[in-house]
Amino acid sequence: MERFFNSKLMIGLQRAGQGLGNNKFITALQAAMMSLMGILMVGAIFQIAMSVLGPTMFGVLSAKSILLAYLKIPFQFSMNSMSIWVVLFLGFHYAKNLKMTAPIMNAIDALFGFWIVAGGLLVSKTGTISIDTTYLGAQGMFIGFVVVWISVRVEKLCTDKNIRINMPDAVPQFLQDGFASIVPLLFNAVIFLSASLLVTIGTAGKYNICSGFMELLAIPLSALTSTVGIFVLCILGALLWTFGIHGTMILVPIVMPLVIQAVSENAALQAAGKPVVFAPVMLFSFMAVAGGTGNTLPLALMAMRSKSKQLSAVGKLSVIPGWFKINEPMTFGIPIMYNPIMSIPFVLNIPVVMLCALILYKIGFLTPGWIVITAILSMGFGSYLSTLSWRNALTDYLMLIPSALIWYPFFKVYEKQLIAKEAAVAAQEKQTVTQNEIKASIQEDDVDIEGEV
Repeated sequence: MERFFNSKLMIGLQRAGQGLGNNKFITALQAAMMSLMGILMVGAIFQIAMSVLGPTMFGVLSAKSILLAYLKIPFQFSMNSMSIWVVLFLGFHYAKNLKMTAPIMNAIDALFGFWIVAGGLLVSKTGTISIDTTYLGAQGMFIGFVVVWISVRVEKLCTDKNIRINMPDAVPQFLQDGFASIVPLLFNAVIFLSASLLVTIGTAGKYNICSGFMELLAIPLSALTSTVGIFVLCILGALLWTFGIHGTMILVPIVMPLVIQAVSENAALQAAGKPVVFAPVMLFSFMAVAGGTGNTLPLALMAMRSKSKQLSAVGKLSVIPGWFKINEPMTFGIPIMYNPIMSIPFVLNIPVVMLCALILYKIGFLTPGWIVITAILSMGFGSYLSTLSWRNALTDYLMLIPSALIWYPFFKVYEKQLIAKEAAVAAQEKQTVTQNEIKASIQEDDVDIEGEV
């Protein structure tokens, strides 16, 4: 294992990670993702509550229950509005890294730009106007990255060139910041509004920037539905995740109709007393079988016992959501995006786990699905309900083994880095405290001497 840690591959990955760590935008992005932990955890708790209490599991609450509708509200404004929070945190941290004087204003201005790009207006037949929230969730996250970079850079340029409204020093700082943001905010509004208008006109109103971007990514992927194709599809989805693009959401519209079709055909075979058949698209669920996309539950279990305070905290918070295949707390808390060391096992374990599942299907251990289940359920529960086979439920937990074997060496390398970093920070804090104590002691001695004199 030590030889692996010191291999050229791992040393190269560590250097790549250090290089990204020196990039102001990437460090801001990682800080933003880790800042999301509170929002994601609360959203995950309510998402689990909806799943457990709703009709998909124990049926305590019916689908039309008012209480179930209220339980959905925190989820809607946390997990399902993820891009809004990403833009705010990223705008703040990026502006702070660029040493802007009012990073909170820069964050709000970036969010203003993102609303223009992603928050389209819908007009009903009765004339009611509402906001399209489709791309305010994870689907709009990558576009949010681009909006933040442009917005903050425009404000940085205006600051450097003094293209802004300056107020006298006697004016309160918050008012100075408000007036200073007017001109760059106007520039950003023109930029994002023009871009949105061009895309809308160019596509005859069919797409906006976000939907057009997702469609462009989906076009070349839609043909990959064979056994080899589904492997390629899921690997590409994972790769997109590592760059902040919600790969799973891109794949779902392509794969899910095929999954439902295959399962429905098996339901007809089952009703006719004939054996159900395997379809390659059934492997899609194994890219997220053990803890969500990337099969991150083994990583959460490892992190729980880590000597790194960051990993330990993230792991403890992520285990229960991971059991329900909700992996955002882990993905954002580590973080995995733009992290070369952790991105490799994130991508690699998906085809390995899928291959294990394919073998189990071929030898007849796994039963192809014949009951349509689309709800988010805990590990084993959904697999059993879709097949009524205990072996399918057991397989969910068996997949923890190959996934853990892939995660472990990369986890240890990253853990070693974080422990060293945390030790350095602790040493610096201890040195600062010691220096402050010495200064305080000297000042007390001076006071005593003066008193004696």
